Amino acid sequence: MALPTPGLPRRLGAARTNLTDKLRRRPIADLRGMPREVVEQRASFTLYRYDPVAGIEQQGRPVLLVPPLAAPALAFDLRRGCSLVEYFVHQGRPVYLVDYGPVSFAHRGLGIEHWVDSVVPAAVELVVAHSGAASVHLAGWSLGGIFTVFTAAAHPELPLASVTAVASPFDLRQVPLLALARPIDRVAGPLVGPAYRALGGVPAPLTRLGFQVSSLDKYLTKPVAMVVHADDRDFLAQLEAVDRFMASMYAYPGRTFGQLYHVVMRSNEFATGTMELAGRPVELARIDVPVLVVAGTGDTLAPEPAVHHLLDLVTGSPDGRLVRAPGGHLGVLTGRAARRTTWPAMEVFFRQHDPVVPATAGG
Repeated sequence: MALPTPGLPRRLGAARTNLTDKLRRRPIADLRGMPREVVEQRASFTLYRYDPVAGIEQQGRPVLLVPPLAAPALAFDLRRGCSLVEYFVHQGRPVYLVDYGPVSFAHRGLGIEHWVDSVVPAAVELVVAHSGAASVHLAGWSLGGIFTVFTAAAHPELPLASVTAVASPFDLRQVPLLALARPIDRVAGPLVGPAYRALGGVPAPLTRLGFQVSSLDKYLTKPVAMVVHADDRDFLAQLEAVDRFMASMYAYPGRTFGQLYHVVMRSNEFATGTMELAGRPVELARIDVPVLVVAGTGDTLAPEPAVHHLLDLVTGSPDGRLVRAPGGHLGVLTGRAARRTTWPAMEVFFRQHDPVVPATAGG
């Protein structure tokens, strides 16, 4: 006679509650954004400052979060209990976010240099002015990490305390998905340019499809995973938050997509450490601030070798460091395991590179 499984009644009760909430379309995830204020709104971006937590002393240099294109900035604040922003504000660290908003046909002429030479430098200077800090920790995810790194290289005059790139591939030969796409490029490549120029970019549904293809196994097995974890409310909350994220994808501006397409499919220019932007070479070896690289062990869009290659390029950095953490392309930034891995590792790095404030006389 089989013995009852310990805790089975509790698990069945939890599964029943979760299933009832799902069927009645009650939210499981707490999708409220962390409280924030608008520091400045411009035509090409909005700068936000997240509210400090009452009772927690503010300490350390501010961190400025830099999102990619197409993917919404809410990746940094996915849901309560699994939000990088929430984690940092509870550490007492001042947190800022530059948000580009949705991309439209009007943005079709914007290239990578727009973000590297205009948006990110302006956001850094605004953070310094607003916070009163002498320097800023600059941290980006995916293409946002690439913007972050090239901004630091192109503008050594910016007051940066450190640079962090999370899930940002720099050697695209190490991305298996791109190897599979190259034969298609040889056939369909001549049609790509006219298509994105006519459309003004890549529409949001296609960017969403690309993200889904990169994690096709998880996408296809999602119904099974929901059944297996029916009693795990935190697991279901994460799926719900990711669904919202996926539904919020933006389009890619045409010129930026064209630049990336050339780098991804043709030249692998990122891997050289030098890129032509606005008519001049930008060399990553010129970066002279500490650099943190975060790679997801399950990331198919930006596998560890592709991400790790950045450390071979930032030869002028006084402290180049790699953190390996569980998760895919989004999960390494804001998966449930990131609470124990990626976020604490970033905070430790920031603390080590928060310039020491001299004690005042008699202090």
